[in-house]
Amino acid sequence: MMNFLSGNEAIAAGAYEFGVSFAAGYPGTPSTEILETISQYPEIDSQWAVNEKVALDVAIGASLGGIRSLAAMKHVGLNVASDTLMTLSYTGVHAGLIVVTVDDPNMNSSQNEQDNRNYAKFAKIPLLEPSDSQEAKDFIRLALRISESFDTPVLLRLTARVAHSKTVVKINPKTRKVKRMNPCDGDSAKYVMIPSNAKKRRIFVDQRSDRLKRFSDKTPVNRIEWGEKNFGIITSGISYHYTMEVCPDQSILKLGMTYPLPTEKIKEFTKALKNVYVIEELDPFLQEQLGSMGIKTTGKEVFPSTGELSPDIICRGLSKKGFQKTITTRRKWPFRAPLLCAGCSYLGLFYILKKLGMIVLGDIGCYSLCAQPPLSALHTCISMGSGIGIAQGYKKALKQNGQKKKVIAVIGDSTFIHSGITPLIDLIYNKEPVSVIILDNGGTAMTGCQGHPGTGITLKNGESPKVNYEQLVKSLGIKRVIEMNSYNLGEVRTIIKKESVCQKPSVIIAKGLCLLVAKGNQYESFKIIPSRCTKCGECLLLSCPAIAMGRNQYPRIDEKLCTGCSLCQQICMVQAIEETQGVQKIC
Repeated sequence: MMNFLSGNEAIAAGAYEFGVSFAAGYPGTPSTEILETISQYPEIDSQWAVNEKVALDVAIGASLGGIRSLAAMKHVGLNVASDTLMTLSYTGVHAGLIVVTVDDPNMNSSQNEQDNRNYAKFAKIPLLEPSDSQEAKDFIRLALRISESFDTPVLLRLTARVAHSKTVVKINPKTRKVKRMNPCDGDSAKYVMIPSNAKKRRIFVDQRSDRLKRFSDKTPVNRIEWGEKNFGIITSGISYHYTMEVCPDQSILKLGMTYPLPTEKIKEFTKALKNVYVIEELDPFLQEQLGSMGIKTTGKEVFPSTGELSPDIICRGLSKKGFQKTITTRRKWPFRAPLLCAGCSYLGLFYILKKLGMIVLGDIGCYSLCAQPPLSALHTCISMGSGIGIAQGYKKALKQNGQKKKVIAVIGDSTFIHSGITPLIDLIYNKEPVSVIILDNGGTAMTGCQGHPGTGITLKNGESPKVNYEQLVKSLGIKRVIEMNSYNLGEVRTIIKKESVCQKPSVIIAKGLCLLVAKGNQYESFKIIPSRCTKCGECLLLSCPAIAMGRNQYPRIDEKLCTGCSLCQQICMVQAIEETQGVQKIC
């Protein structure tokens, strides 16, 4: 049976077909759909975890319990899980265990552009790189085979282009090959990594690497496609398809297993060619390994080490070495800056933070867009949970420098549970008077409003105990906990102004449902009355996509976009904005 699947959907199909019985992850573009699709298979026990490390820890437990497991995350999520991953390389696994990481070249939805292939080398574990959806599905079977044969976790690395592009995939929905093993217990020498045991397992890791190198030479996912021999190309992942568009007649070494590399196959390929190019996105991961083998190649000298590759870019790189071909694959579309949704609960809150002159130290989430003009109200966004710690250090520096700027930390509800609790404890422990705003919009909004422990909704839409933020932070030692309605700007201004000068740590819980959660609510849209409008432009500073400058030089509200949040009406100083009577819509 043939189907049209994205790489993420194909990973899920492979997990089902090849007997994965447990899967966990944390939502993060471009990997979110893996778990969302897996959750549609009732035979697979799947769940959102509070963060990526916990997802991997639970997957390890499932493996030790005797069932095949998978943990999925975006590239920066593997940073969170890396503490576990590094030692997991030593302990090995019981039933097969796959760690899926999806990198984001060009940073379309991420704060950095790291190349997670380096984790395979760092942890000394095998790395597979599918180049399309069919391989994404098939490599699940291969990864499980390697995992169980070599006693190792396997890193399966996609990039955003493979994860989100759809290609034809052959699937067997009625075939599921489940392999169950007896639970592993009593083997402390293998799974308890005290130094005496770890030293022995470290030797095992090197021995395993040698066996994996021999396997890499034999596996058909590493293959030579002989063609013209005036030059050859070594490539992997999506870069293989770009290369085939540009150079379909050249000799190509297509790598599906990129760590460890197939040494003998590489020597066979390069020995027959005078010039060899390495085409890969991001870091010179392959090129550096080839260089350490004494093989001279051309790679990052002509191909960029940032952003996504494309047939155009490959053409330009090869043209520097005399290759003549022109391919135009991408149109130049009009630029559209990313925006928050019309009526988002963040708009008014960050508008007030800007008006109050706050130094706002934040985290990863939709609210990072509030750093853009005209709001320009966010001053840091580094990693999940970092805003609270940064705010503590910032306040300490201000104190030493004798300055009295107003500092506040903001963190989303899902991010707070992911990695905001520990820095809050640290802030309390060190008695730093910082106010923290938890932006409670009822879901992991940035990736589609998935549930989390604060919503009480599981991946499979089941109900679970719901975290009470007020009780939680009070139990940590916070005495001042205030709830506020993000859509009531008078209340927002009063509370933030008061808490920002408080000499004790405090937490403000800002409530305002994400529009994806509130979908279905009825509302009245708003309009601007030109006869009252003074063209002051204050409403435009809200950065709401529903408000724009009209042709008559007056601001106007697009009734099709307006969600009836009333934020613009609250900030209009001349009462020129009012409800559109009788026009009731569904959000």
